[in-house]
Amino acid sequence: MQITYDNKKHERDILEKTPRAKLKTVSGKSAKNKLIHADNLSALKTLLDDYAGKIDLIYIDPPFATNGHFKISEDRANTISSSNGDAIAYSDTLVGAEFLEFLRERLIFLRELLSERGSIYLHIDYKIGHYVKLIMDEVFGREMFRNDIARIKCNPKNFHRKAYGNIKDLILFYSKSATPIWNDPRVPFSEEDEERLFKKLDKDGRRYTTIPLHAPGETINGNTNKEWKGMKPPKGRHWRTDPAILEEWDNQGLIEWSANGVPRKKIFLDEKEGKKMQDIWKFKDPQYPQYPTEKSLDLLKFIIEASSNEGALVLDCFAGSGTTLVAAHSLNRNWIGIDKSEPAIKVIQRRFNELPRNLFSKVEYEFLKKA
Repeated sequence: MQITYDNKKHERDILEKTPRAKLKTVSGKSAKNKLIHADNLSALKTLLDDYAGKIDLIYIDPPFATNGHFKISEDRANTISSSNGDAIAYSDTLVGAEFLEFLRERLIFLRELLSERGSIYLHIDYKIGHYVKLIMDEVFGREMFRNDIARIKCNPKNFHRKAYGNIKDLILFYSKSATPIWNDPRVPFSEEDEERLFKKLDKDGRRYTTIPLHAPGETINGNTNKEWKGMKPPKGRHWRTDPAILEEWDNQGLIEWSANGVPRKKIFLDEKEGKKMQDIWKFKDPQYPQYPTEKSLDLLKFIIEASSNEGALVLDCFAGSGTTLVAAHSLNRNWIGIDKSEPAIKVIQRRFNELPRNLFSKVEYEFLKKA
């Protein structure tokens, strides 16, 4: 299933006919991290020479086809340029099919750059996001779709338009293969969770719950279908572990017996790392952003920790405020950032210069720009 529109190019033509960017190094030659001031399409084509199949995580927050201009306020602009008045940070004037093809071209190159265990997170809004999902299904494969994440971006709104208030945007999560890097992120239990999920207290006041000692499915070979304490698992099920281990658990007081003699395993709250993250996230944007549409640092750290390991290479080709790059650096990942906006590049450079040296080592990066 593919979305069709006028002027849609053949994928082969995109890969072969897109010109490479001619980049020159301004500073930091050969550093592992790279900040590139150039159009991202031609820059991505150039990166293929050295980085095809080597990037483990991509996060992008592209334009949303709003048909508008985004400015930096006068006081913020004066810290990064000599201009007077508000400076345009970037223009978001591509709409409709033109926007979709603009994004598709870049997604094709991003797919080629991803490692076999790599993932991509694309941040978009509800007005265009469903069209973008069809593009991503086409580029990465529908079977590589993992999540449509709803990100709560702000407090509830009160307006007079005849529609429900919009407090969310979307993050589309895809992988390159069926076995992506996945660190199974957890979030802390709330007090309500603790009381609801771990209702029991042992003699020492530890909260716990219980689960059955058996699981679905019968085993033909092995011990998990054998008798333990004069009983066998119910029909169609097997013990969760070897009866010898069940015996150890019982001796350690880790099995609770009901009044009618049914055993269940104790699961203690203080031994759990937290609960699995679901697909509704509450990461609100900064109240005083350094750059238009700047995203939460905690949001980017969460994504990077979930889908990459230390030493991995992270790419953001719509780098904007540089939050992805700062998050990657703080988590001991290497990074590549691309943006064609001069205000964006200057904001990123300033952010790295202002990182507290007691928390972060000096940020070394190769700064390249269009020759």
